[in-house]
Amino acid sequence: MILNTISCSGQNKSKTVKSEDSFGTIVTELPQRIWAIFQDKNDNYWFGSNGYGVYMFDGNTITKYTKEDGLIDDAIRGVQDDAQGNLYFETPAGISIYDGKAFTTLKLPQIVDKNWQLLDDDLWFNTNGSANDIYRFDGEKFSLLQLPDQDLTHLIGAKDGRKSMVFTYNAYSVFGVDKDKSGNLWLGTINAGAFRFNGENFMWFDEEELGTLPDGRVPGVRSIIQDKEGYFWLSNIVSKYKITSDNTYEKLPGIDLSQHNVDIELPYFMSSVLDDSNDLWMLSYGDGLWKYDGKDLTQFNFEEDNNYVNLMTIYKDNNGKLWVGTDNGSVYVYNGSEFEKWSIK
Repeated sequence: MILNTISCSGQNKSKTVKSEDSFGTIVTELPQRIWAIFQDKNDNYWFGSNGYGVYMFDGNTITKYTKEDGLIDDAIRGVQDDAQGNLYFETPAGISIYDGKAFTTLKLPQIVDKNWQLLDDDLWFNTNGSANDIYRFDGEKFSLLQLPDQDLTHLIGAKDGRKSMVFTYNAYSVFGVDKDKSGNLWLGTINAGAFRFNGENFMWFDEEELGTLPDGRVPGVRSIIQDKEGYFWLSNIVSKYKITSDNTYEKLPGIDLSQHNVDIELPYFMSSVLDDSNDLWMLSYGDGLWKYDGKDLTQFNFEEDNNYVNLMTIYKDNNGKLWVGTDNGSVYVYNGSEFEKWSIK
């Protein structure tokens, strides 16, 4: 079964209200390109746009914040918070922290730290898959870390561990950053497979579907999720993985698309969540959104004015509600049966 969202059109242009000494700008709608969604501890929603800053909805009003208000960059790639409620906005240009009053740009180290650690309250940043691998923030300082070198011959066709034949930048650039139910850190790369770090050592997943595909495409490992049965899905539904010991795993068949009434060209996803019923939701850029309950696979396609809406992220809020951010259709919210275009009421 393929479920299509309702078509939305005829939106009004956003109105802005701002005085010369105010912080932020009051607007009446979100832009079309929303790449990140987050709800903070005070239940405010933050919508990170690609190039227009971040938008905060407090339940009544939308406030827009940009570089003019102190953000380091207007392209938001991720939002997360710490135990104190400070918000961290990840951008291609760096990271800004918001303490509820002002944005401050955080200084990132340039020298690689060899000391990998893993604590419950750590924050991890990939700065949009930059040339450097990943940053760990322990609440006081950042550490720049690099994944251990591996023989990538069968993944990218070359032994040069930090040079991809497909891309001019680092094959180890981290795309996906996730933690499993046991607190282990999972890191997906653009072209070097995936890594699991348990605080002491790494497990490397070097399967061919995690590297360069036979047709030359490189999906990258952008999202890693553990399902209700404990299996791990590494940004695709070709395979699922079972951890058999601290340093070994078993690869099992994923979802057989021939057994489901779906139209999926590339079985790779870039964002995923488990809903409150523990069903798995996997979002792809061009093949819609997939819901998998362990037996049935349902596909949701998004259209506006007979044009396909490209999807960027799926997010579960504090109350279990599902949100979808898009590259050309703003934001959708799930009403229990379909996704509706969100707007301020």
